[in-house]
Parts: sequence; C-alpha cells; structure tokens
Amino acid sequence: MKSVGIINAAALFLLLGIAVPAYGGQEKQEEKSRPAPQQQQHQQQQAQAPKPQQQQHQQQQAQAPKPSQQHQQQQAQAPKSQQHQQQQTQAPKQQQQHQQQQAQAPKQQQHQQQVTRGQQEQGQRQGGQQQQVSSSQRPQRTQEAQARQRAEPAVRLSARGSGRISDARFHSNFGREHEFSIGSPVFVGGYSRFQYGGYWFGFVEPWPAEWYYTDDVYIDYVDGGYYMYNPYYPGARFAISVVI
Repeated sequence: MKSVGIINAAALFLLLGIAVPAYGGQEKQEEKSRPAPQQQQHQQQQAQAPKPQQQQHQQQQAQAPKPSQQHQQQQAQAPKSQQHQQQQTQAPKQQQQHQQQQAQAPKQQQHQQQVTRGQQEQGQRQGGQQQQVSSSQRPQRTQEAQARQRAEPAVRLSARGSGRISDARFHSNFGREHEFSIGSPVFVGGYSRFQYGGYWFGFVEPWPAEWYYTDDVYIDYVDGGYYMYNPYYPGARFAISVVI
C-alpha cells in the first residue's frame, strides 16, 4: 500500500512539473504578442496626428487657387491694366498739348492785339484823311451863293424809273472822271428834273442840305441803280432815276 501511494504521489508531481512550465511559456508568449503600453500610446498618437508634410501639402492645396480661377482673375485684371497703361500713355500727350496751348495763348493774344491796334490805327488814319480832305476840299461858300441856294425851292421827288444809259454814253459822260454842275432844277410834269449828258433825271431822294447846286458832282451806277456823288462829301450819295 505504501508503494502504491508513493507511485501516485510521484505521478502527481510529474504532471505538475510538466503543466507549470507549459503555462508559464504560454503567458510569456501572450506578453510578447501584446504591445507595451508606451508603444501602443505612441502608435495611437501617430495614427491620430497627421504627418506635418502631408498636412502642409493639404493646406497649400487648399490655399492655392485653382488654375482656372487664377486664369479668370488674370483675364479680369487684364483690361484694367491696359486701361491704366493707356491713361499713362495719354497723360504726357495731354500735358504736352496743354503746355503748347499755354505757350501759344500769349502769341495769339499778342497777334490779336496787333491786329486790333492796326485796325484802330488804320481807322484813325482814314478818318483823319477824310477830315483833312473834307476840310481842305470843301468849297468856300460866299454869302451870295448861300442866299441863292436858300432861295431854291425844295425838289419834288419822283418814283424810280426803269430808264438806262447806254454803255457808250455812260463811259463817255458819266462816272467819277466826269464831274458837272446841275445848276437849278426845273419842274417838268410837277416833278423836279435836271438834264445832263443827253438824258433827263429825276430825284428819287431829297437833295442833301449841305450840297449846293453849284457844286461839282458826278453820276455813277452802283448796286443796280444810279446815284449822285459829291467829291466834297466822301461817302454821301442820293438816288436818282433816268426819265424817258
């Protein structure tokens, strides 16, 4: 009986010796297969945190405009830049033109002043010449001539007639080169008349008050009609007509 108990006890110890190492090896294998706590935490941080280069690349892609958008922006800005360049190009021309106008203004003003001064001087010279001619060439009226002129009756006017002087007779007896004195007018048919160069003439306008019938006058054809002029009074005239 003792031998049987010894055998059983030996068998039990043998089984325990085999089982304990096997269990210990299994636990060691499980510990090896498990990651260490620090290593596991580091792996989680790496999985959660994006890589710096990848994150930076994504940000650059997000910030960088798309090629099409950038092209559209460049096209939209192109007219503005062209307009700005045109304005810059035109600015010197406008400035130069303005300077030229400013430079020409005094010359034009000076030229206008010279023209105005010349016209005034010419007018003064003409006026002075006319006054000299009028004062020097006016006839000296005697008291007898003045009395005779006042005694003459006022002329009676007639309508403008349609009579004409022939060209040959006009060139030979009329015009500035042919002066004459009408003498005293006569009444014919109730109207005042005078005769000269083979024609009778009537008065369409009154005889000027300062003119005398004894003054040298001449007849000329101007503006479609016949007029009498007095060299003693330049510029003065009155209308007459040829009576047929």
